[in-house]
Amino acid sequence: MAEVTNTLGRRKTAVARLYMTPGNGTILVNGRALNEYFPSEILQIIVNQPFALTKTEGAYDIKANLDGGGIKGQAEALRLAISRALQEIDPERRPALKKEGFLTRDPRMVERKKPGRKKARRKFQFSKR
Repeated sequence: MAEVTNTLGRRKTAVARLYMTPGNGTILVNGRALNEYFPSEILQIIVNQPFALTKTEGAYDIKANLDGGGIKGQAEALRLAISRALQEIDPERRPALKKEGFLTRDPRMVERKKPGRKKARRKFQFSKR
């Protein structure tokens, strides 16, 4: 059987678990085709960026399990997982992927709501009387 590369990508609260094998470019996300799971073309472009950069479009089959977060966070988590897998297969690709920032886990998270506040930083409306 072909070599399976297993990687993980995260963004906000989204987690992408990825299984990449050499193949013909089939991408299955939670058992559905990529263009079915991400109908927006922009999100499809985000997912395919690492392949375009390393000129490996159609060279690998992907099975991904996405969980948590929103649709954009999931797409960016999947991009990180794909980038990590490509780098794991061929370490020569690392400088190009790193330069574009595809190997960096975006650390920004939602700030927690504080007591005595409406949201994280928004105060309740001030009433003079």
